[in-house]
Amino acid sequence: MGLGVLDDKNLQHVPGTATLEDLTEPHAGTPHPANVKHGKDGIILVPQPSDDPRDLLNWPLWRRDLITGILCLLSVIASTLSPLLAANTLTLTLYFETSFTNIALLTGYHLLGVGIAGFIFVASARVWGKRHLYLIGTIIIIISSAWGGACGDGNAEATLVGVQRRKRLYNSLLAARFFQGIGLAPFEALVNASVGDLYFVHERGLRMALSNLSLFGGAFFTPVIVGKLTSTLGWQWSFYLLAIFAAAMLPLVILFVPETTYTRADSLNTDIARVPNAEYYKPTSHELQHSSPGTSSPSNPTPTTTTATPALLSRANLLPFNGRHTPTPFLKLLLRPFPLFLHPGILWACLIQGTLIGWTVLIGIVLAAIMLGPPLFFNEVQTGYMYTGAFVGALLGFILAGLLSDSSVKWLTKRNGGVYEPEFRMLLVIPQLVFGCAGLYGFGITASDTWRYGWFWPDFFFGLEVMGMVLGAVASALYIVDAHRDIAVEGFTCLLVFKNIFSFGLTFSGYNWLVQGGIRPVFMVISSVQVVVCCTTVLMCEFGFLNSKLFVGDKADDESDVFGKKNRSFFARHDILGMLNLR
Repeated sequence: MGLGVLDDKNLQHVPGTATLEDLTEPHAGTPHPANVKHGKDGIILVPQPSDDPRDLLNWPLWRRDLITGILCLLSVIASTLSPLLAANTLTLTLYFETSFTNIALLTGYHLLGVGIAGFIFVASARVWGKRHLYLIGTIIIIISSAWGGACGDGNAEATLVGVQRRKRLYNSLLAARFFQGIGLAPFEALVNASVGDLYFVHERGLRMALSNLSLFGGAFFTPVIVGKLTSTLGWQWSFYLLAIFAAAMLPLVILFVPETTYTRADSLNTDIARVPNAEYYKPTSHELQHSSPGTSSPSNPTPTTTTATPALLSRANLLPFNGRHTPTPFLKLLLRPFPLFLHPGILWACLIQGTLIGWTVLIGIVLAAIMLGPPLFFNEVQTGYMYTGAFVGALLGFILAGLLSDSSVKWLTKRNGGVYEPEFRMLLVIPQLVFGCAGLYGFGITASDTWRYGWFWPDFFFGLEVMGMVLGAVASALYIVDAHRDIAVEGFTCLLVFKNIFSFGLTFSGYNWLVQGGIRPVFMVISSVQVVVCCTTVLMCEFGFLNSKLFVGDKADDESDVFGKKNRSFFARHDILGMLNLR
């Protein structure tokens, strides 16, 4: 047992567990394998890179960071789509002469588009890789954003446009928002998975925090800009500018974002292997035959081909496809995410990330209604400025996640005899519980009485809630990549579908909840629900800090712990996808 992670007696090596440091002397007659590859700082590389120069893990770090940086910039642009109308609720309500709920549905159908497209795009990523989807997503964002802007005819006077024309324009904007969701889907579903493709375990934490900041942090700065933009240029230009920025990013994607998917021998994927130590560095001839061209065993440092590392602008990197990555039929891959909702690890990640994102969407839906009325009587510019707290919260969440994610894992791994467990990533749920739930409770209390608390305290607690949301998003994403990297793409699909369908449901009912039940009672309920969700982490892995090797050495009591590692072992031996013939 390590640091409260209950050991398993059924598998020699549980997928997800990885040795990062040789901290103990080998037993007599069982030396550490000499062919194990280490980083410059001595950390064992997990997964082990192949000898193929085309394996992205062999590329310089700056080049991998360049890919990640471009994807993060695109994620910032894509993430602005979801809250694009948050500050314009009153403006659009008057423009289209419709209800608050119908304006909320412009966001709801956008989220529905993300959820539906996620299934199709992830199956396509499994077959043909991720690069073509980043290209398609960017193009769809350009077209749908230009379409959305064209749904406003530029006339400020409501009387100049008839009722039927306004209804047609609203329906057209609704369709444009749906397709904007389709364009966003590849970035929500695949960017975190690409981070898993590009980096070793010990390099992922900060990059995963950055990718999640890009996906979520940028979204909260959008209303701050859009409110002012609407008052000066009109709401249509929020769409047009997105189209322009996405068009400017398209050449960077074409030139500098190659395919990140690489199929190496199973034995090199030491984090998801089922046998320990030296045995998982010995690829079989069958594995070598089915790995990407040029892949070879670390025990034979001579690559099977003499292929040089592809140049930055090589033809191989510029092609939208670089071949088929799996012989599995597309329809079978399309169905793979569905049964994973029954997988405890995936379900936990959906709850930890998805519920708090849903409550964030709920706050965005009702924020304008709260601030537009008495006693504040905010306009769209002032309502947009209310997202400043959320943006600061996202930045603080990123900083805290970046500081804790890799450093805590290295410290816990060292305390655990050099063995890394994916459950160490769940440490981030503790600050998520503190900040996120405090933010929900505080927002409910202060937003229900703006006569007494004004605008600052609701904004402050909104920032705390978003800070917790970012921490939860990073924790769940890192856990999926580290514990279940072989199904990480499907896992992120489940996250995408859960959070977007859940948020879509809240756009239907959220405003009516607050009208009928009151702001404070409703937020007390959802805050308590979030506390329960965070506490489910105990069932996944009880670290046992007060009763583990961390404080009491080897006298730790195994019975004090639950089933994080045993869960991974059980589902490695009882593969849901395998039983349903979806592997």
